[in-house]
Amino acid sequence: MQLSRKFQKLFSFEAAESLWEHLCRWTHPVSTRRILATLDRAEFAKLRERYPDRPNARRINAYEDAAYWIGINIERAQDLWLDRTSPLRILDLGSGAGYFLYVCRFFGHEGLGLDTDEEPLFRGTTELLNVHRVISRIHPRVSLPDLGEKFDLITGHRVCFHRITRAENGEWDEWASADWNFFINDIRTRFLKPAGRLLLDFNPRPDGSSFFTKKLRVCFLSEGARIFRSKALLAADPNQRPRFKQTR
Repeated sequence: MQLSRKFQKLFSFEAAESLWEHLCRWTHPVSTRRILATLDRAEFAKLRERYPDRPNARRINAYEDAAYWIGINIERAQDLWLDRTSPLRILDLGSGAGYFLYVCRFFGHEGLGLDTDEEPLFRGTTELLNVHRVISRIHPRVSLPDLGEKFDLITGHRVCFHRITRAENGEWDEWASADWNFFINDIRTRFLKPAGRLLLDFNPRPDGSSFFTKKLRVCFLSEGARIFRSKALLAADPNQRPRFKQTR
């Protein structure tokens, strides 16, 4: 990220939003140690030995580091008030190592992951965490597999399933607005309960800018999304304003 962009972020509306998230977490603290105490740390220490890096495999961010990722996913859960709401049924798209659903279970929720099975380390972590998942890939304008149920909350963190192919210059060919429209409609009509929510959290672009280009922002807003920093929150009913704070 360029230095000028860093200074802009320090004094931007985005910085104020970030501060608000931190304040909300601070007023309702969660003990990372209590959750870590439920893990078999010796088995986690063996994961990298059991699943060594493969040649030419994509780089992943030390997902065997349970302490770090439990902390990250506590914050994700807190941002959705999952540490203080009644039990929900959750579907996590691109569930990866399974830490988010594990944290959600600690808070009393039940979850199911959906992801590919290309990374052996994720297979190891989900088995250790006893996180259940469906093996599937998300394609543009293709309905998700029938899961036989609907959910109170569907999440996707560090979303990358919208990336199709990568050019030699490193730029990704991504889903068009019509692909997102199809995906959101599929989620709403087949997988969300009437009061359900869809939360998608995106990585910034390589230059540090927001995932939400002008065209994508228009697309998501037209679907009734509430855009907050890197996140888009959508209600099952496009005419309802979704809420991060949901304590039913």
